[in-house]
Amino acid sequence: MGTVDYAQVYLRDPDRYDAMVSAEDHDGALPALLAAVAPLPVGARALELGVGTGRVTRLLLRAGASVRGCEQAAPMLAVARARLRAEGYSDDRLDLVVGDAYALDFDASWADLAVAGWVFGHAVSWHPDDWPSRIGHALTAMRRALKPGGRLVVIETLGTGCTEPAPPPGLIAYQAWLEREWGLTRHTIRTDYQYESVEAAAAGMGFFFGDAMVERVRANHWSRVPECTGVWVG
Repeated sequence: MGTVDYAQVYLRDPDRYDAMVSAEDHDGALPALLAAVAPLPVGARALELGVGTGRVTRLLLRAGASVRGCEQAAPMLAVARARLRAEGYSDDRLDLVVGDAYALDFDASWADLAVAGWVFGHAVSWHPDDWPSRIGHALTAMRRALKPGGRLVVIETLGTGCTEPAPPPGLIAYQAWLEREWGLTRHTIRTDYQYESVEAAAAGMGFFFGDAMVERVRANHWSRVPECTGVWVG
């Protein structure tokens, strides 16, 4: 996952992180895929692990769902709440708390959708000795929360700066494990970042992806930075 201390980014730079992810998926590929593979009924309820600054939360709300979610980094959740309030979403459709996605349990059979976006991959590097048990606990809790017929969705990178799927080496075994052990089916989409200029892209992404990404952006004259994303559904 690189040399950047992501845990510190989430605590110290939530606004910069939010600006970066707001530039991703310029063409709206993710909401289009979710609507196709995990359509939500009227009055849907969704469980979200790892809310972050609310990128996926907003997609779920715009699709008509109410959202119950958790996020371990309180500064990230504060940004999410502020953005959601600014967009006019009422508290009666939201229940967002600070919490550890790997330790929580949820009531059974209430959610139409359970989603974890760009969350579990960190466990592979942060907890290399027991990531399967940690992620497995979270996936079990998500499945328990689902109604019969509900959908489980996991979203992860398949390569930043890549035009074809090329997941970070540290995530290959984990992503294969999602398919082999949990029976999830992978869908691949492009979720490119779009900036107004090459320098804006370098500045907007460098703090999170490091100096090597800054060099790649400049060398390739990217104001649109390619990104491949995997969406695992079961």
